[in-house]
Amino acid sequence: MAFCQKHGLPVIFKAAFGGGGRGMRVVRKMQEVEEMFNLASSEAQKAFGDGAMFIEKFIERPRHIEVQLLGDHAGNVVHLYERDCSVQRRHQKVVEIAPAPNLDPKVRDRMTEQAVKLARHVGYENAGTVEFLVDPQGNFYFIEVNARLQVEHTVTEEITGIDLVQSQIRLSEGLTLPELGMTQDKIVSQGCAIQCRVTTEDPAKNFQPDTGRIEVFRSGEGMGIRLDGASAFAGAQISPYYDSLLVKVISRAHDLQSSCAKMSRALREFRVRGVKTNIPFLLNVLENQKFLNGTVDTDFIDENPQLFQFKKSQNRAQKLLNYIGSVLVNGPSTPLATGLKPAEIIPHIPDIPLDFSAQASVEGSDGEGEYPPGTRTSRCWRRACRTHDLLRVSPYVAHHFSGCSPWRTGGGATFDVALRFLHECPWERLEFMRRLLPNVPFQMLPARRQAVGYTNYPDNVVYKFCELAVESGMDIFRVFDSLNYMPNLIVGMEAAGKAGGVVEAAISYTGDVADPARTKYDLKYYVNLADELVKAGTHVLAIKDMAACLKPVGSAACSVAGAARPPPARAAARAHARHGRRGRGADAGAAGPAPTWWTWRWTPCRDDVAAQHGRHSWPRCRARRSTPLPHISEYSAYWEQARTLYAPFECATTMKSGNADVYLNEIPGGQYTNLQFQAYSLGLGDFFEDVKKAYREANLLLGDIIKVTPSSKVVGDLAQFMVQNKLTSADVMEQAEELSFPRSVVEFLQGNIGEPYGGFPEPFRSRVLKAMPRVQGRPGASMPPLDLGALKTDLASRHPDISDRDVMSAALYPKVTEDFLTFRDKYGPVDKLDTRIFLTGPKVGEEFEVTIERGKTLGIKTLAMAEDLRPNGDREVFFELNGQLRSVFIQDKNAVKEIHVHPKAQPNVKGQVGAPMPAEVVDIRFKVGERVEKGAALVVLSAMKMEMVVQAPATGVVKSVDAQLGMKLEGEDLIMTIEDLVVEIKNLKCVCSSTYFKRKKKMLFNIVVD
Repeated sequence: MAFCQKHGLPVIFKAAFGGGGRGMRVVRKMQEVEEMFNLASSEAQKAFGDGAMFIEKFIERPRHIEVQLLGDHAGNVVHLYERDCSVQRRHQKVVEIAPAPNLDPKVRDRMTEQAVKLARHVGYENAGTVEFLVDPQGNFYFIEVNARLQVEHTVTEEITGIDLVQSQIRLSEGLTLPELGMTQDKIVSQGCAIQCRVTTEDPAKNFQPDTGRIEVFRSGEGMGIRLDGASAFAGAQISPYYDSLLVKVISRAHDLQSSCAKMSRALREFRVRGVKTNIPFLLNVLENQKFLNGTVDTDFIDENPQLFQFKKSQNRAQKLLNYIGSVLVNGPSTPLATGLKPAEIIPHIPDIPLDFSAQASVEGSDGEGEYPPGTRTSRCWRRACRTHDLLRVSPYVAHHFSGCSPWRTGGGATFDVALRFLHECPWERLEFMRRLLPNVPFQMLPARRQAVGYTNYPDNVVYKFCELAVESGMDIFRVFDSLNYMPNLIVGMEAAGKAGGVVEAAISYTGDVADPARTKYDLKYYVNLADELVKAGTHVLAIKDMAACLKPVGSAACSVAGAARPPPARAAARAHARHGRRGRGADAGAAGPAPTWWTWRWTPCRDDVAAQHGRHSWPRCRARRSTPLPHISEYSAYWEQARTLYAPFECATTMKSGNADVYLNEIPGGQYTNLQFQAYSLGLGDFFEDVKKAYREANLLLGDIIKVTPSSKVVGDLAQFMVQNKLTSADVMEQAEELSFPRSVVEFLQGNIGEPYGGFPEPFRSRVLKAMPRVQGRPGASMPPLDLGALKTDLASRHPDISDRDVMSAALYPKVTEDFLTFRDKYGPVDKLDTRIFLTGPKVGEEFEVTIERGKTLGIKTLAMAEDLRPNGDREVFFELNGQLRSVFIQDKNAVKEIHVHPKAQPNVKGQVGAPMPAEVVDIRFKVGERVEKGAALVVLSAMKMEMVVQAPATGVVKSVDAQLGMKLEGEDLIMTIEDLVVEIKNLKCVCSSTYFKRKKKMLFNIVVD
């Protein structure tokens, strides 16, 4: 303290018995002097066995220049010129250059002269280094003498041609410098050499040391490149108890810029997997203009934050091996619905000619887009199909079916299933398909103002979603609302039109227009609704018949379309058949004052049995009537084979045939199969008929509503609730005030998805809601815009490579997207795997290929899986990747249940504090129940002879301490959990319209203090 008070700050503490940046701390504030001294001394004690410290005045912005010396027993001393070691972090050298660029020759001569004079004065023998600091004015200051060979001696060897290690040995044998031919006049500096220290440190985390097993190691070599390494090989274990240096890479050329180019090329050829390295940071240094010009000082890294802006290595091959290993050890990552296994088959892709001249297109939102007259159509590529299988057949489709009406490539289930179960990005699917199908229009089903989600979103989310969809390749938006609520429909239509898409407004159908006894949804209702949609500006009019209740299809649908469309507006009716009940040919020209295009779903099969094969969510063909039957047959054959890959999800396992009771229960096809699978999985298969009957009763209780997602879920939830509790519709009505209804039912009655035609059912609604609030008008009309920028920032804090499309997925499906992004970060592009490999993994001894991008194909062979477990519950799986042996360690989830494994800090769990690196706990400063402030030092860790303080991420109370003194932690091991401060406020007086809050005697508030 006296030194600091006398000479002022800043000062620097330096270990008296060691170097390498250890035991060094710069102090700029008086209140930090004692803390920094203790940290530096403790670090020095552990590294060098002595905690003695030097204290010096700290010189700002110097260059670190050192002079290499050789001396003999006869008193001869020569210098081998200087080297620049200014590129440092934590006072440890990272990059060294010889000779020092842009150093004034006069300063160089004086420095070398003083270094030689010092060595002669003390009678120095053998190799040594005299270190100086040079300030911006050219003044230089002596630091110390390193009486040894330094790590960076390699660059001096490269520019002088003198082997310093060999020279040390010869001098120790008693030879003199003249006898070795080393006189000052013969020592000449030629060219420029650079040394980069490749370390196992993570520059993105302030160069925290990383430890673990090197899974892959490949070095960069070539002319002008030298490698000095030690334990850098595949399978090597990097321990936290030694220096993080992995290998030294030295380049030599005629000048600094050329040497940088050689070094950059060599580093880019390195492949190190399993531990993080500083190679991305080194590449940024080598490309920095200041470094290329040789104008660097010891503040270079601190003053250039762009050095830390680098693209994270994709490491796709190793991630895929980890995924395959995980499937082999722990089973499928996607839950399999049945016990059936994927077929061992690669579907045959029909041959296609090389001429891709056939083109077709769809126009923009000016209303000029047309469906080809006389076409047939179907629901298309969606849900369960993986992108891998879709893309394989896409070139065939582009060539032979370019004249088709739009192919459906997106919807709510598509997005949900892709993210949740297939672990692939639906936006990438759309983009990839658009590249391969430039001549086929795509269609998406955004639900009113829900985009493709299952709840209400702010308007800016819906508009942004449509904008991104068009950018990714979408053409037509079939906008619908589950209740046909016009205010909701208009929002979706406006968003799609503004984005530049073709607007196809869909009327969701229910009831039976052919039955005079059913008067709620009669033909007049649909005609009036169609007329409103046409007046609202739709380009195409569609009928969305989710339960296949529309009968007779031809007369009803065409009447709606024809009566509602005043010339010259265009309209097309679309129907969705379900449960195997197929419509028969209808004459499209029979209705309306002007020609109307009739479109009907038609599978590319040659008989009714084959047509049944498609069922609910399978790819089907939309072809011109003139499409040759052989083309349809070849395309159908591809999907006949591909379907066998999805055998675990075969709906025919439980649904053996179509049935006509759809006219009674009106269950949508997708929901029908889902309800049936749920019943069988719960052992209630025999009660499925009760569920269907309850579905009809639930629908009537809710007022006979239109049943499309999410309204169909409301009816389904109520039906299952009734069956589980053995309630009839009369019981539900009578006990409505006492029953705890499913959340979806309550929210529907509150008005959260819109207002049903004819109003809400009374008195059922009032009995269920009692005093609960109700929504008037369009749901979410007053919702504030979602801050997409803040959402992106939040996602980027956990997942670095975030796009605007990922942000939109998170806005629609927050948890599902978070899980998907975490999965993608861990396992890479699993969508590139063959479907069987993706679902159940390969067999031992099996060879297969994975094309991760054009021109990059991985050859993988599964070799073996270890029978013995490691102490931490990991099991080793062996592969051959492109002819080289690889192995991965996978935690056996079943075996680990019987083994104690230290828990990991979950990044998405607020308050959990994990170890930033593998290290030993040397100090714990808080106990359970104590309050901590944000930024407070929680624990002190020691790794690689460096101590690090782990700080509190937020203010709160320590809930648990999961580490102990002396415990050796792995990276991300849970250290401590901090929970928010909870303040109990009694006798609170508040003015609130909510009856719920008025009734509370006391309330709990979560207060987060920042």
